[in-house]
Amino acid sequence: MQKKIFPLLAATIATTIYGINHTVAKMVMPIYIGSLGLVLLRVLGATIMFWTISLFFKSKPIDKEDRFTILKCGIFGMSLNIAAFIAGLDYSTPVNSSILIIISPIFVVILSFFIFKNKINFIKILGIILGFIGAIILILTADSNSSIGRNIPLGNFLFIVNSISYAYYLIIVKPMAEKYDLITLFKWLFLVGLIFNFPLGINQFLEVDWPNLPLYQAILPMAFVVLGTTCMTYFLNGYALSKLTSTEVAVFMYLQPIIGVLFAIFTKSDTITVTIIIASILIFSGVYLTTVLKSRN
Repeated sequence: MQKKIFPLLAATIATTIYGINHTVAKMVMPIYIGSLGLVLLRVLGATIMFWTISLFFKSKPIDKEDRFTILKCGIFGMSLNIAAFIAGLDYSTPVNSSILIIISPIFVVILSFFIFKNKINFIKILGIILGFIGAIILILTADSNSSIGRNIPLGNFLFIVNSISYAYYLIIVKPMAEKYDLITLFKWLFLVGLIFNFPLGINQFLEVDWPNLPLYQAILPMAFVVLGTTCMTYFLNGYALSKLTSTEVAVFMYLQPIIGVLFAIFTKSDTITVTIIIASILIFSGVYLTTVLKSRN
């Protein structure tokens, strides 16, 4: 268990940033930047950051047999995944994004079963179910009247696309995270993401009135999205994936609704209720069962 402390801590910090990002990213769209423009900003900033850092470290070249996997990781993890989430958040609401994104662990289990023939033990199934039930209770009882969605059905569909893409990314990136150092890995993954996202977001990116953006309403939230949600979270999740299973990392998404509620309380835009407490207990129980307890098989 001691060997898992730091990986679990890394996954927790990444999830905290993700939870806050549902609100922060929504703040800047579409007022200051379009969704696809924000996607391009995220991958561009991350690409520059990781390639700059790589100049100061001796990195291992990507083996020829891993190049196709790296390409797939970049497409599903840094292109389709991010684009579907940001576009979905633009069309739908932070509340809807919270509930639909946390279904990724379900897709991880399903995809792992079909791709790797991984066995699913009862404890992990129970943990995933408890966490999913808790998340549903928390989201369905939340007040979403303050959130505005331009096309909620389309946005919700994009969230599902995001969840499937992220689940597949978690599965295929794990052996790469174990084989290569994270700086080398992510500089190539984000470069792939940049190549695929560039033609989609360049028009909206150029339409931004960059010199006149307000500091607190636009620049700082954008910086949080790029440096925090993109660079830091992918690095932390990459480290967690190198030490934990993809299902264990994915299940931390169940914490996102709780973090979103706590962030709302901190900003005095929400209050805690008995329902929130019950849902929180279910979610934390699900995380515990999925990441800590071992199968008795």
